[in-house]
Amino acid sequence: MILVTGGAGFIGANFVSEWLMHEGEPVVNLDKLTYAGNPENLERLECDSRHVFVRGDIGDFTLCLDLMRRHRPRAIVNFAAESHVDRSIHGPEAFIQTNVFGTFHLLEATRAWWPEMTEIERAGFRFLHVSTDEVYGSLEPGEPAFDEAHQIQPNSPYSASKAASDHLVRAYHHTYGLPVLTTNCSNNYGPYQFPEKLIPLVIHNALAGKPLPIYGDGQQVRDWLYVGDHCAAIRRVLAVGRIGETYNIGGNSERTNLEVVHTLCATLDARRPRTDGRRYSDQITFVKDRPGHDRRYAIDARKIKKELGWAAAETFASGIAKTVDWYLEHQGWVANVTSGIYQQWVERHYGPAEKRLTSGELL
Repeated sequence: MILVTGGAGFIGANFVSEWLMHEGEPVVNLDKLTYAGNPENLERLECDSRHVFVRGDIGDFTLCLDLMRRHRPRAIVNFAAESHVDRSIHGPEAFIQTNVFGTFHLLEATRAWWPEMTEIERAGFRFLHVSTDEVYGSLEPGEPAFDEAHQIQPNSPYSASKAASDHLVRAYHHTYGLPVLTTNCSNNYGPYQFPEKLIPLVIHNALAGKPLPIYGDGQQVRDWLYVGDHCAAIRRVLAVGRIGETYNIGGNSERTNLEVVHTLCATLDARRPRTDGRRYSDQITFVKDRPGHDRRYAIDARKIKKELGWAAAETFASGIAKTVDWYLEHQGWVANVTSGIYQQWVERHYGPAEKRLTSGELL
């Protein structure tokens, strides 16, 4: 059994589903169910006895330690994080609490459980921490892509909080001997992504006839990684990654934000044309740039390819086509997350989001 934190969020839910599909090993899934942690992301696992859902906070040391003692996971995969840059600019405290203190308490619980493991359990145990390329800062055009030795230079409260968590994970390996692995990925996209991020936001606004907002001149560059490829990479790192190492995971798909939006518009034009005969690109609107907006991210993923034999399977074109098709086929899911209906369901069943859980509650 493995313990996955943040497994009701976008990447975590995709990982849990694909883990059960490819590995078949049971999962204990711990998620606080904040606005981006959605039980609907896990509906397809509702009758799967291999999946145990627990609503709770990685910042709850007692709960985390209790789960480890009860289920004795052979690995912990930590997705739990606040992850939206804009939200971190307007309200950084939640990012410090979850990404820094939450990771700290999860590590402390792991350290407390470590002496209780059998020798065989310790030999096979791994703590895999999922992080982001944003910890590296920003690149100028033409600069080499981020490799694992690149200096950490975060520029937003979000990326600073993730950098802090990365450092904590490294420190717990070197100080306490915990067998850790860290992955730093580029921008993910795909099914179940909350529509505050660029790709699902553009799809949602386009279909609703709303403006498609682009910060500044739209020339900010990101490397785009299909979430299924990311999940496959994490499985590979967990299986054969070297203890204490960091692995960058990228899609080899650098695009400007403006290019991404035009690609989405063209895909929607082909799959669901506007009824007035106009193009979705007519809805593009340029808005004031956000503070401290990093100009370019790019991932050098040669290490994971050379050492572990992983490379992204999806091209940007194929990944975008799959993503647009999924959102077109799941408009009910989009309606629920944008209206807040699912959050009302969570509060009706579990109480307000502020409630602090000290013991696991099963879904």
